[in-house]
Amino acid sequence: MAAEDSGRKGIEVEGLVREFKKGPRAVDGIDLQVAPGEIYGFLGPNGAGKSTTVLMLTTLLPPTAGTARVAGFDIVAEGSLVRTAIGAALQEAALDPLLTGREHMRLQTALHGIAKDERQRRSDELLDRVGLSQAADRKVGGYSGGMKRRLDLALALVHRPRILFLDEPTTGLDIQSRTALWEEVARLASDDGVTVFLTTQYLEEADTLADRVGIIDHGKIVAEGTPAALKAEIGRPTVEAVPRDPADRERMEGVLARFGEPAGASPKGVAVRLEGGESELAEVVRALDADDIAIEHLQLHAPSLDDVFLTKTGRSLEGAEEAEAEEEAEDAAAEASPA
Repeated sequence: MAAEDSGRKGIEVEGLVREFKKGPRAVDGIDLQVAPGEIYGFLGPNGAGKSTTVLMLTTLLPPTAGTARVAGFDIVAEGSLVRTAIGAALQEAALDPLLTGREHMRLQTALHGIAKDERQRRSDELLDRVGLSQAADRKVGGYSGGMKRRLDLALALVHRPRILFLDEPTTGLDIQSRTALWEEVARLASDDGVTVFLTTQYLEEADTLADRVGIIDHGKIVAEGTPAALKAEIGRPTVEAVPRDPADRERMEGVLARFGEPAGASPKGVAVRLEGGESELAEVVRALDADDIAIEHLQLHAPSLDDVFLTKTGRSLEGAEEAEAEEEAEDAAAEASPA
């Protein structure tokens, strides 16, 4: 198949299985499709099968059963062709601690056959894009975890891949660096037509970036769809209102009952699920005002991907913020150290 044809293909997976000698199946017969130019967010608790799936799709781990085609090529029969069409920034970056960031980039451009007169420009462009220009001539052994992830992303982009696999790429990045990376990933998909397969433990990241999201748990995909559709599936938004005068609570209940069913106990106020969705919030305020009920507090609780994740898996992604804080502290120390 011609390279031009492969560039128009995304990812097609059918019945993909990976078994290890001990324990249950790490990946248990998953099916998924990712369209060209789409950003697909792959969510799951630790040990759910996210990274194992990525390792198979990038030809680093053979499947036990099932089939998958990446950029139009079979991951088993045409692994070498898959590797020419993809870029990958995985959790364990293969970096040499004795080389500088710039030396890594020059080596990568050479390995991909980029013309000599283009190598420096491409290296400098990508180092700047991931925020490593100032640290480019420092040895990677002195980089923090977050800096290594940024360098790994730059290395994955050297040959302008048609499909990019990112395995938790923003772990350890500060907010500014994370936002910049989000913008770059979005640009790669929208402007360059790159297909992005993104695993993440940051629900905000999936909500912000992904066109569609798949949730994997115990090796099986338990939910898939656009972030908006998944959130709508688990329920309507809830409005909680607290009257300024506690004596108005009963009347407030009567007014809010027009807009939906009760949504659990509220210590001082009233909570209902809005039948008409978020657009009814203004009507709620007008109705309370028409009944001369002064409002002390009014809050809308819209379903989030966190709610979806908890509903579908019975678990939450605990510990992500603590790990992030530790990585950011390491980042700050490494950035401040001398060359």
